[in-house]
Amino acid sequence: MLTNSIDVFADSCTNTRIEDCYIISGDDCVAVKSGWDEYGISFGMPTKHLVIRRLTCISPYSAAIALGSEMSGGIEDVRAEDITAYQTESAVRIKTAVGRGAFVRNVYVRGMSLHTMKWVFWMTGNYKAHADGRYDPHALPEITGINYRDIVAENVSMAGRLEGISGDPFTGICISNATIGMAVKHKKAIWMCSDVEGVTSGVDPKPCDLLDGQQSKKMDGGGCEFPSDVLEIDNVVLKSCSYQMS
Repeated sequence: MLTNSIDVFADSCTNTRIEDCYIISGDDCVAVKSGWDEYGISFGMPTKHLVIRRLTCISPYSAAIALGSEMSGGIEDVRAEDITAYQTESAVRIKTAVGRGAFVRNVYVRGMSLHTMKWVFWMTGNYKAHADGRYDPHALPEITGINYRDIVAENVSMAGRLEGISGDPFTGICISNATIGMAVKHKKAIWMCSDVEGVTSGVDPKPCDLLDGQQSKKMDGGGCEFPSDVLEIDNVVLKSCSYQMS
């Protein structure tokens, strides 16, 4: 069991495994990144084939897992499962903006147990912080293939806040088998959605109309996709050792 008082970064990494972690943080517990604006675009090294499992997170001001905001080299094939969060602002947060470019795609999350938070689902295309003024205002990010399934949450202020980019919507969002218990003093708007497209199945409370698309091959028996293949990093066996004080 790994105990941290700071967050864990995965920045421009390939074949990485983060597991059996207990993290208390004032920022995102796990931050997935790949470079900032024109510098990340130029370097062009995505974070991909990332496994996060058996994570317990406490972070009152940020997310259990954050993708971005520095994602200009791209983020793809992220697999997270068995995630527990307490007193955390959000579960999995995607942060990007005009000028970031690149993509966040093929993200798979299943098995979340969430206790007291502002937002369960949070995506924003309006995270405007930039490294400098030389970023390309025409560099639009692609956010697609985002899958969440098997989620139980309690004491939540707002179920979802999903904000894409006008003219550049976030697409391929899939949410299934999610039960969200609202706090006694929850927000009047349980869901807020703009410039997003997706499908849902078995989600309570009922999601916004923009997530009411037709079920497709992304749905496996009514549930959102989660890959069954084994990544190379899962074939790595960690050895244990011991020592004796003399």
